[in-house]
Amino acid sequence: MSQTVADFLWMRLHAWGVRRVFGYPGDGIGGLMAALNRTEGAIDFVQVRHEEMAALMACATAKFAGEVGVCLATSGPGAVHLLNGLYDAALDHQPVLAIVGQQARTAVGSHYQQDLDLQSLFKDVAGAYVQTASTPAQVRHLIDRAYRIAKAERRVTCVILPNDLQMEAMEQPSDEHGMTHSGVGLEPTAAVPDEAALVRAAEVLNAGQKVAMLVGAGALDATDEVIDAAERLGAGVAKALLGKAVVPDDIPFCTGSIGLLGTKASWELMQGCDTLLMVGSGFPYAEFLPKKGQARGVQIDIKPGMLGLRYPMEVNLVGDAAATLRALLPFLHPKSDRAWRQEVEANVAESWDEAQRSAMQPATPINPQRVAWELSERLPDGCIVTADSGTSTVWYARDLRFRQGMMGSVSGSLATMGCAVPYAIAAKFAHPTRPVVAMAGDGAMQMNGMAELITIAKYWHTWADPRLIVMVLNNHDLAYVTWEERVQAGDPKFEASQSLPDVPYAHFAELIGLRGIRVEDPDRVGPAWDEALSSDRPVVLDMVTDPNVPPLPPHITLKQARQFVNSLVKGEPEAGSVLINSARQLVGSIMPGKE
Repeated sequence: MSQTVADFLWMRLHAWGVRRVFGYPGDGIGGLMAALNRTEGAIDFVQVRHEEMAALMACATAKFAGEVGVCLATSGPGAVHLLNGLYDAALDHQPVLAIVGQQARTAVGSHYQQDLDLQSLFKDVAGAYVQTASTPAQVRHLIDRAYRIAKAERRVTCVILPNDLQMEAMEQPSDEHGMTHSGVGLEPTAAVPDEAALVRAAEVLNAGQKVAMLVGAGALDATDEVIDAAERLGAGVAKALLGKAVVPDDIPFCTGSIGLLGTKASWELMQGCDTLLMVGSGFPYAEFLPKKGQARGVQIDIKPGMLGLRYPMEVNLVGDAAATLRALLPFLHPKSDRAWRQEVEANVAESWDEAQRSAMQPATPINPQRVAWELSERLPDGCIVTADSGTSTVWYARDLRFRQGMMGSVSGSLATMGCAVPYAIAAKFAHPTRPVVAMAGDGAMQMNGMAELITIAKYWHTWADPRLIVMVLNNHDLAYVTWEERVQAGDPKFEASQSLPDVPYAHFAELIGLRGIRVEDPDRVGPAWDEALSSDRPVVLDMVTDPNVPPLPPHITLKQARQFVNSLVKGEPEAGSVLINSARQLVGSIMPGKE
């Protein structure tokens, strides 16, 4: 049998290093599926329950494996379903290649079944490169360019292949005019600013007496360099949500997360500093940064468009985080006065004490912070943790103490619900020997997480270490949005929109061959984590938690307090529980040992 276009596509992607693709079959990609089968395992196909999950898994592959994630979808609805996951990748600057089927070339534009204008559909999310193949000789350079651009620019790209073209005999481009001859390969080079720019940055940083650092996902490969710079500058280090794994939380000058989900120590770091060094972060909430004019600033980012965007920096350095910090270090003067560092470390210690006190406050039946706190002290070395969008993100950000070598991520800029379970599955495929934990709310589980438990059941036997734990905060409420309505809008809980049905998540897990553990007693939280972390198969931990434990920000404004009171006055249906839990959290944050 002669090589088809589809055969060539997989051969070419294999040459680029692709070993796994996430997707769901359909007649728009029939030729591609048959050819993938003919690779005889050279490229694994992971069958998901929905194409959105394929794109989210491709995004997570980029995050956890550092390689281009690849997803595959059929024409029409399959293509549409990819979009949310692709936007997750695009907004978090992750390299993902989408391979999408299309109806036959003769049918395009005829209002045929599943005939959509896919070029326009993907134009925004894959604007770096989206092309539709029309002839066999064109496919070679389409694949090469799409992969190379995705990898080099950390962008989403898309190649669309009509289903009739997939099964045609492959033709390499000829030597005639109008042909192009592309090749495989990319040697990445770490960009570093010139010495003059580094000297200007060092002058600003050396002049500061109270230096703060803010690191994000762009610094994930620069842990040692960030720590070295912080030690030299006597700085405290705050972490944006996607940068949680940059600096271990057991380092005494790491203030933890910043922003609405952040710690009081990070708030105080930004309020007290006179100099800000921002590395690999696009943290969006300017109200949690130093006030304008308070601090001088230096920023390092590989993407010029992210520089000087959140705070008016004096020196903006375009460069790789690790390489730029290594080049900058010789120009930095060690700080002799360590008073600022001592203040930062005292605030960090108090923030962790506060987090523990808040986590151990009573609730009905379980305080959700305690679930995260009890996990934190049990996190295995080298584990990977994913968190969904919602209150689970808050407790992930504040209560988990990451050690060096651990990994974790969330849907950062898009903040889509339903990311934790597909992220965890992708993490497990990328690192089958590592334990993986997904922290999800019951809203996300009902949205798509339960379906992807079936994917876990299908594949877990192939993983060297079977430990994948899906922890569900089962509070029968879309709790984060409920609290947003109370605090931001001053409105009471709207039960018709916010209350969720009670679902037996643990029992469902048992029905499909996984292990399920339901926990309703706070004293069982720790032992349940122990059982799950020693299980011989994936586990669903159904934690029945109190929705009315408030995810308090590190700094409460007068407006927020006023709106909260307004929500109670307007007829909050759970006012008693809300007031009791809020009082407990506030008292626990300022009075050690008190309830």
